Amino acid sequence: MLGLANRQDCSSMLLCFGCWNDRRAESGYGSETSLRRHGSMLSLTSAASALSSASTSSFKKGHRLREKLAEMETFRDILCRQVDTLQKYFDNCADTVSKDEFQRDREVEEDEDDFPSSTRPNGEYNHNNNGSKEKLFSPASPKSMNGIDFKGEAITFKATTAGILSTLSHCIELMVKREDSWQKRLERELEKRRRVEDAYKSAVYELKKKTHYGGPDYEEGPNSLINEDEFFDAVEAALDRQDKIEEQCQSEKVRIPRLSVSPGDVYSTIGTHRFASKVEEMVQKHMTYSLQDVGGDANWQLVIEEGEMKVYRREVEENGIVLDPLKATHAVKGVTGHEVCHYFWDTAVRMDWETTIENFNVVETLSDTAIIVYQTHKRVWPASQRDVLYLSAIRKILATNENDPDTWLVCNFSVDHDNAQPTNRCVRAKINVAMICQTLVSPPEGDKEINRDNILCKITYVANVNPGGWAPASVLRAVAKREYPKFLKRFTSYVQDKTAGKPILF
Repeated sequence: MLGLANRQDCSSMLLCFGCWNDRRAESGYGSETSLRRHGSMLSLTSAASALSSASTSSFKKGHRLREKLAEMETFRDILCRQVDTLQKYFDNCADTVSKDEFQRDREVEEDEDDFPSSTRPNGEYNHNNNGSKEKLFSPASPKSMNGIDFKGEAITFKATTAGILSTLSHCIELMVKREDSWQKRLERELEKRRRVEDAYKSAVYELKKKTHYGGPDYEEGPNSLINEDEFFDAVEAALDRQDKIEEQCQSEKVRIPRLSVSPGDVYSTIGTHRFASKVEEMVQKHMTYSLQDVGGDANWQLVIEEGEMKVYRREVEENGIVLDPLKATHAVKGVTGHEVCHYFWDTAVRMDWETTIENFNVVETLSDTAIIVYQTHKRVWPASQRDVLYLSAIRKILATNENDPDTWLVCNFSVDHDNAQPTNRCVRAKINVAMICQTLVSPPEGDKEINRDNILCKITYVANVNPGGWAPASVLRAVAKREYPKFLKRFTSYVQDKTAGKPILF
């Protein structure tokens, strides 16, 4: 009765999949080996393509997959019941075989008791071959086992598995089609996300340009909201703007150069002002250490080389502040060391070549060769504005050997003064700078006079600057690498232009 009930449950399914069983052999599902041969998902989809072609339009509705999954649930319940039925059949078969063997063993023992064997002279037993061993036990009929029709159950089991395979193929094809749709949706979402990110970046960039972005929270300091890369980009942009403005201003400047020269012996004297001993100490240090070779244990690193100009640097930090000493060497034709140092020291022409200064004033004149200067530098946002108060002295160092040239030197180093105290508006920087020049002369042929083609000025420029503040180290190093070579080229070109066609000042 259970088998009949299962067949009734599957009657509608057999009608639906009768045609499918005929196609199954053609599509690769006729045997176990063919299943292994077509084991991929695409092969299963291809095998059920004939059945699914009629319902292609239903894929677009989005309900077909749920219907097929519901069919899979139904098939699972039917298959579970059929498996239980077949298992009962196999259990009954096993019990019947066990009972038959037990019954047969008992009958054999009874036959041996009824027909005892006779003993031969040699002690062997003679068994009667006409005993119960020749009796045939007819096997139990499958239909007699609890009314289970094994053949019918096998047919319905086969149909159920076929239905499961068909429905599974439908599900796979549906999922493949859904996967294409999902992929397109994913691509659309990714494109939307990309557009939103681009719009966000554009909005942030525009926000940076607005006035409120230059507020105190975005300026230089330990709690600045600008990261190091943004800080660097902002400084670079500001310096580029200043360069363009300076180029325009230089073309409009028409200044008559003033070259007032004091007596030669004034530059060779130490002086009598209150900073005289400090000036002499700094001059001797520069003559001793600044002119030393960059090789050996000095640890100077070459960072820029452009023609005759070479720029070296040593990386030094103290409490997170960059104190990198910088040293540059250069050779300039047509000018003397006296001329170079004069234009570097004379405040009357300072604004002609110095592009980083906003304003300056001479706080005190110590002597004809020494002054105290206060100057503020142009602010480069987001860095804070810097100012510096320094003593500037010009000296001529006579050569100890007649074959060596004299040395001209301008030494600038920070000092304190009551008339220029630090303020909250600027960060006070500390400097120790020296411009050291020597003039080399190539004697002209014959009795010709020395002209500017016969002179060459060797320049050594050293700078030790403590910028103070909280600017990132990478930004300070990048600015120094950019600005110092630019300054040296600009200044030496300025001296060449101002001295061209004028008498040589040795």
